Amino acid sequence: MRPSRTKAKLQRNEPVLVVTLHLTDPSIYEMVSLMGFDCIWMDMEHHFYSLETAAHLMRAARVGTTDVMARPAKGEFMRMGRMLEAGAQGILYPRCDDAAEAAEVVRWAKFAPQGTRGCDAANPDNPYLMMPVAEYVAEANRQTFLAVQVEDQQALDRAEEIAAVDGVDVLFLGPGDFSILSGIPGQFDHPRVQQAMETVARAAANTGKHWGCPAFSVDHTRQLIDMGARFLAHNADILMVQAGMQQMRRDFAPLGFTFDDSRLPGA
Repeated sequence: MRPSRTKAKLQRNEPVLVVTLHLTDPSIYEMVSLMGFDCIWMDMEHHFYSLETAAHLMRAARVGTTDVMARPAKGEFMRMGRMLEAGAQGILYPRCDDAAEAAEVVRWAKFAPQGTRGCDAANPDNPYLMMPVAEYVAEANRQTFLAVQVEDQQALDRAEEIAAVDGVDVLFLGPGDFSILSGIPGQFDHPRVQQAMETVARAAANTGKHWGCPAFSVDHTRQLIDMGARFLAHNADILMVQAGMQQMRRDFAPLGFTFDDSRLPGA
């Protein structure tokens, strides 16, 4: 079974850099993994491709050393198990309400005695029945990491209880949904968002767990690391493509090229 680069770095208290990939071309997963990033965030909460497609993308990532962290939708415990069988090293669980729900995440993601995950072993994570079951079960429990998202005030009020659940490795603040649910959509520099970060950081420190959130720039990343965060997600493939195309328009417009962007919002 592949060792988790993310979990090893967290155990050494080293920062982990996560990049989000939305596009479903295996070449992108292959390239990112060959470049040695720590972890790929595969978002299947908001995106609509199948587990079969996800398995092909994870297979491409196995060419290098990068972990894949898959995010299911809230309550998709059985789907979470299939994500792990397909080869995900980590799970990012969204919209966690309380410690009881966090314990359910652990239950479905870990084999006994830590949980009640079902065993097949004929999938890539074993891999393909080539590891003895007892060894596979123990190694899967050691190598699988679980990040639980805090995304509203109710969960924030219970952040320390959630972080204290045995098997939760990372407490992860979701500033996007938190800002929307707080009535301040997209205002990531708002005092309420800053206070939320401080609350999550304190909850993680008090329970001996790690915490993280999206990092919007190098300076922001430095601030988060200074606050104790070790699990930082920065940028996404679709944003990088967009930035490259915008730069191309800026570069070529002075040469007389024109671009019809009338279909864009606000155009």
